[in-house]
Amino acid sequence: MKITSWNVNSVRARITNIKDYIKQASPDILFLQEIKTQDESFPYDEFKKIGYKSHVFGQKSYNGVAIISKIEIKNVKKDLIKDDLNQSRIISGEILLKKKKINLINIYVPNGNPIDTDKYDYKKKWLKKFITTIKKELHKNSNVLIAGDFNIIPEELDVYDFKRYENDALGKLEIRKKFRELLNLGFKDVYRDKNKNKQEYTFWDYFAGSWQKNYGMRIDHFLLSNNLLDNIISININKDPRSKIKPSDHTPIELKIN
Repeated sequence: MKITSWNVNSVRARITNIKDYIKQASPDILFLQEIKTQDESFPYDEFKKIGYKSHVFGQKSYNGVAIISKIEIKNVKKDLIKDDLNQSRIISGEILLKKKKINLINIYVPNGNPIDTDKYDYKKKWLKKFITTIKKELHKNSNVLIAGDFNIIPEELDVYDFKRYENDALGKLEIRKKFRELLNLGFKDVYRDKNKNKQEYTFWDYFAGSWQKNYGMRIDHFLLSNNLLDNIISININKDPRSKIKPSDHTPIELKIN
């Protein structure tokens, strides 16, 4: 089974690129973030025509998450977090994998910049609520997969120039500690677990030739509960979609599990 996570930066603006990616990569489940559309405007039919059912938690012009899938997703929830600003940032569901029930959680964490504003406070509060939520979810089911755009640079290795981001909402120590707190609940950052010293990125800004210069950062992650680690076949950052015409500034990250 292949599960992909991708911040598409507007599902309707990128629909051609998304369908091209699906044709090429054939994921079984695709987590989308920053879909930037309300539920009623989501292109359900475009995905239905190619064999995918869409579960959507949208928002007008901003944020929004979705799970599109070729396999059945049960118990879909959009209310795992009581969001202070009513933003659409988390959607979950369940699948069966070899008689093992797995809780899938797709997230789009607030960016938090600038750090001297309410946006940063909102990010910290959101992460605190998310960690509390995950603790509760683990009590119900210890098989948990979390993926999405975390807007967190976990380590210095995960950005082209860490000095530029150590006082940014993506790289500040207290934010990186929240990521570590999440891992300490019993998760592994799958990409880093499988690639100890490899420097690859999932995001390149649109400005200043960042893509061409490889000025990127790894802020999109897959976290798997420790008891699922034996199910991992591979994890891959697929940079090809970032090179397309009219791309998202993020690129897909792909997990294969058996």
